[in-house]
Amino acid sequence: MSTLANEVSAISHNVAPLMLQVEQIRALIPLIDVTKILRKTFLSLSREMSTQPPQTLALFADNGGDFITYSGAINELDVFGAKLSPYLMSTGKPLITAWTYLMSQRTGQPLLCCDSAELTIERTAGVTALAVNELAKFDSDTLCIIGSGKLALAHLKHVLGLRKWTSVRIFSPALAGDIARQKTFKVIYAQISFAHSIEQAVDGAHVIMLCTSSGTPVLKMSAIKPGMLVTSISTNVANAHEVPPELLGISDVYCDYKDTAPYGAGEMKIAIEQGIWSKDKLSGDLPSLMAKSCSLPTYDKPIFFRSIGLGLEDVAIAYSVWELKQKQA
Repeated sequence: MSTLANEVSAISHNVAPLMLQVEQIRALIPLIDVTKILRKTFLSLSREMSTQPPQTLALFADNGGDFITYSGAINELDVFGAKLSPYLMSTGKPLITAWTYLMSQRTGQPLLCCDSAELTIERTAGVTALAVNELAKFDSDTLCIIGSGKLALAHLKHVLGLRKWTSVRIFSPALAGDIARQKTFKVIYAQISFAHSIEQAVDGAHVIMLCTSSGTPVLKMSAIKPGMLVTSISTNVANAHEVPPELLGISDVYCDYKDTAPYGAGEMKIAIEQGIWSKDKLSGDLPSLMAKSCSLPTYDKPIFFRSIGLGLEDVAIAYSVWELKQKQA
């Protein structure tokens, strides 16, 4: 058993789990190498040393919303856990929260309960960065981001060093005239430019990262060209899809995990139902990309990468937070 696993197994049955709020997590995130953790996690999954069941969606009664459960077990670390992410209907905007619960495989005792907001942002951006590093052309120099929230900021941070970008563009209606929000992006990359439309932002881009909470497509098929990498994330909206399902039929398609994404990604589910694509046409996923066991794009067609979020990612980052707190104690 590894030293890290020994630390977990040594936890006393009488020790209460750590309870960390969002501010505490925010202070710890810069001390964690998210990309390295995720790479190791997907390699573990490729070696069948981790367990990743499908996420589950449970509906609340009376159209009150839903909650998604992201679970997973990392055998090499002797931990398992789950993130619960509710989508709660209200008189105003829906309320979305997330909490991660980490437990020991050896003692069956809880180790950590923490607010998942910051962890989700970091692991989502980190997963996209892994995909960009593996799938984008090596000479890619034009980056486009659609969206302007915390996820967009995190994505920018994670991919800036992956290629020699000469142009970084961003578009979001929320950025128009919002100088303060624009400055948050300028702090990360001073040369970033703010497009006036999606069409202007994506024109000639080699990599387009979609970082929205939209339930319907934000890109038109006409904007997507051969050799272009489009990455898309997930939201709690039922069958959410940031791209037209038709894109899958003309693209090299990759995802975070082949056993879960086709059953949770909106555009994949729709494309399968309409008979224009099937999960057998997946070119690869992150475990196979990390293990170098799948083919890379030939760049004669668009490349689409879709992540829906995995419990393993949440468990891995939560474990790293717990481990760091143990060292600080």
